Amino acid sequence: MEAAIVTAKREKPHWGARKIRERLLRRLPHAIKTPAASTIHAVLDRHGLVQPMGRRRNRAEGTPLSEGRHPNDLWCTDYKGEFQLNDRRYCYPLTVTDYSSRYLLLCEALQSNREELAFPAFERLFHEPGLPRAIRSDNGVPFASPHGLFQLSKLSVWWLRLGISIERIRPGHPQQNGRHERMHLTLKKEATRPAGANILQQQAKFDVFLEAFNHERPHEALAMKCPAEVYSASSRPYRGIPEPHYPFHDRTVMVTSCGRLCLYNKKINLSVSLAGQAVGVKEVDHGIWLVSFMDYDLGYIDLEEKTLQPLQNPFGPKV
Repeated sequence: MEAAIVTAKREKPHWGARKIRERLLRRLPHAIKTPAASTIHAVLDRHGLVQPMGRRRNRAEGTPLSEGRHPNDLWCTDYKGEFQLNDRRYCYPLTVTDYSSRYLLLCEALQSNREELAFPAFERLFHEPGLPRAIRSDNGVPFASPHGLFQLSKLSVWWLRLGISIERIRPGHPQQNGRHERMHLTLKKEATRPAGANILQQQAKFDVFLEAFNHERPHEALAMKCPAEVYSASSRPYRGIPEPHYPFHDRTVMVTSCGRLCLYNKKINLSVSLAGQAVGVKEVDHGIWLVSFMDYDLGYIDLEEKTLQPLQNPFGPKV
């Protein structure tokens, strides 16, 4: 089908996706299902057969894992495996380290890995040293959502709103967050055995560990310096969430609480992770609209079909 779409476009280079679809409907056997116009437009775009309308931003293709050479270039985050406290409740340690300096920024004893507990922990952290350029995590909740568009979670959407790039390691490759995992081994040995009597006592043990890890424990990779001797606060202070602007789009639309876009009395499912967020939309062909969030193009909306055809994952690794 993709070859037929490309062939039809080359035969009629000035036709848009909707006319190409009609041509395919007339030429192909009725048993073959013809894709929606938004899908056809996405195929044409992938093959470089779409004429840009005015100025168009380069679509983000995602980035490989960055090197994080300087403090706050890259933070790494994860939950150390949960463990049971003496009161038989479970503790979920949320940890954040600076990749370059190994500085342990956060070690928070939480009662679950729900995002409503992660949000205030990160907000408190951002108020102190400021914002990083990127945060690396695995693909688990709350950092990613298995059912969200491009696996975006509400937490990762918030990071994007703050101008923080998101990096995710490949599933099944914990070595891509190896420095952070090695810190977890040390944390497990020194601060969880034995476990605290309750969540407050366990947090006290984490606070002692964090102080010692940053200010007393030398690291061979740092020429036997302590992380606190290498780390410095970010030059990007946390000042809340700036409003997004879409000067190169036709209009700005708010995503509803149920994750839908309402455009010309049509409701199109986008993603619950983007609920309450402003996205930019731009008509690129008759009835075909490009949807963007921040600097990332998400996909094409077909108003007639009321469908979204996602583009290649802008947050995935480069191929």
